[in-house]
Amino acid sequence: MAIKKETFIEDLKNMSVLELNELVKAIEEEFGVSAAAPVAVAAAGADAGAAEAATKTVVLKDAGASKMGVIKAIRAINSELGLKDAKALADNGGNIKENCEAAEAEELKAKLEEAGATVELV
Repeated sequence: MAIKKETFIEDLKNMSVLELNELVKAIEEEFGVSAAAPVAVAAAGADAGAAEAATKTVVLKDAGASKMGVIKAIRAINSELGLKDAKALADNGGNIKENCEAAEAEELKAKLEEAGATVELV
């Protein structure tokens, strides 16, 4: 009997976390595999210092004259922020995004500066 992929995915969506955990254990036992990623964990532990040094925090120092453009840029970067929160960040400054990769931080800094803000990476 073949199970349709879409039906299986819908069934997974309707499962509780406990049921999903039991399913993963059953699959591991049945096929003799592990859902864990030991290589990635070991590599992450070994490179923790390097990864920590490579992460940056994007800090808004000043919104400049074009505050609306900066507010729009802030909301584009962090869509979870409401208009009120984005405006407060533009008014008072603060961390726009923490612990992001250096390349991403540079990209975000460029977007904010293009909107007229003064930004610092720490």
